[in-house]
Amino acid sequence: MAPMATTSNTRKALVLLLLALLPLSTVSSRSGPSSHRSSHGKPPKHSPPRGSPSPPPPAPAPTTAALVRATCNSTTYPDLCVSALSADPSSATADVRGLSAIAVSAAAANASGGAATAAALANSMTNATAAAQAPSSSAAAGDATVQALLRTCATKYGEARDALAAARESIAAQDYDSASVHVSAAGEYPQVCRVLFQRQRPGTYPAELAAREVALRQLCTVSLDIITILSNSS
Repeated sequence: MAPMATTSNTRKALVLLLLALLPLSTVSSRSGPSSHRSSHGKPPKHSPPRGSPSPPPPAPAPTTAALVRATCNSTTYPDLCVSALSADPSSATADVRGLSAIAVSAAAANASGGAATAAALANSMTNATAAAQAPSSSAAAGDATVQALLRTCATKYGEARDALAAARESIAAQDYDSASVHVSAAGEYPQVCRVLFQRQRPGTYPAELAAREVALRQLCTVSLDIITILSNSS
């Protein structure tokens, strides 16, 4: 029996030697479930790879007030522009083309007021001369000259009003080059009035007309600026 005991002991020694030589991971896989599996025997879940970020939402369309402000900020006189456009209720639903027409209308209203002012001044001088008792010949001649200048001013402001009306028609027809020409001409007409006074009756240019001239020139500049924006975007 001694040889059999020796053989058994030899086999046990070989088994122990093989177990000692095997990697620990191999022994663990045989002794129990894998550590990479869940308690239910299912493989772990992996989150899906993240896709590309979604595009940002489109910017909201500007409100009417924002459109007026944005448009006027591109003009030479932003505050005057906002005041003139906001005074017209139709600016609440207008696009840039509509705003350009509103600006031209504001300038036309100023030109009409200038014509009426010049005519009223001329008429007041006529009434004052008629009421005066035996005016001197020099005073009468001076009054007649000033009256003639005032009537010329009324005509020039009327021509400015007509040019601005033509500009509105050109804007409606999307003929922005012609609209610019008409507005530019409208801004020049009142200057003729001032120059005539400077040459023939220096120092007598009425303050009312001087204020009208400045306002009309600025309104025409605003109108031209908006027409330029409109032309560049079309």
